[in-house]
Amino acid sequence: MRDSTQTAPQPATARGARPPLRIAIAGLGAIGLKLAEALDRGIPGCVLAAVSANDLGNAAKRLSHLKRPVPAVALGELEPLADIVVECAPAKLLPDIAEPFLRAGKIVIVLSAGAILVNEHLVGLAHQTGGQIVVPTGALLGLDAVTAAAEGDIRSVRMVTRKPVRGLSGAPYLVEHNIRIEDITAPLRVFKGTAREAAIGFPANLNVAVALALAGIGPDNTTLEIWADPSLTRNTHRIEVDSDSAGFSMSIENVPSDNPKTGRITALSVIAYLRKLGAPLRVGS
Repeated sequence: MRDSTQTAPQPATARGARPPLRIAIAGLGAIGLKLAEALDRGIPGCVLAAVSANDLGNAAKRLSHLKRPVPAVALGELEPLADIVVECAPAKLLPDIAEPFLRAGKIVIVLSAGAILVNEHLVGLAHQTGGQIVVPTGALLGLDAVTAAAEGDIRSVRMVTRKPVRGLSGAPYLVEHNIRIEDITAPLRVFKGTAREAAIGFPANLNVAVALALAGIGPDNTTLEIWADPSLTRNTHRIEVDSDSAGFSMSIENVPSDNPKTGRITALSVIAYLRKLGAPLRVGS
């Protein structure tokens, strides 16, 4: 799954600055709206070009406060309007969002990282056309360290996720196994397995685990525990990595966004990535 090919935009020449990159946002929930507002305020080298959402009329209303109006269009109409698309939609829509942009050799920023595992043809398509799939850091820290360690030999990667009850409620794995968490009074481990299994059972919750797996030793070798904890108000993740270059552990507590399944830092990580595209100094790989 890992592909180190980079197709990021080339830096501007001394003759003049390149035109701004046109950014499309697919999905206008908590993350998509925050991105739209950030782009409207201004990210050097980028401009918001278009958005798409399930309800285009409502999307237009949600964007009415922006300084610069942008069209709200159907998914199939996004690609001609933009150079980069940010996927902020339900995981099942990833192929519809990504394929047109990848066929055109463009960049797709994917937040539903788990959907990549069931749509691996997208990686092949990007390879064929020179397009690129970007999985931003999102709610997880230390991906640079994991990616660097993967250039050597990683022996094990283990992740333990603890979430407030409302951040896990309704997950397909819980429904399928008749695991009820709404009334628990103490922490309950609801899952133990691989990142691939977690991506299937918790498609809206564990994109961080898939990002970790893709950066490291793959979704079948990355082990994961998921706990529902009624005492928590933040999504917490602890990662332990053992490799021939370093042994390290990391932990993070993410403040949920308006969507309890997603941390506020997810949108900020996309904004940080977009800023790097045109930055004269880039820190981190």
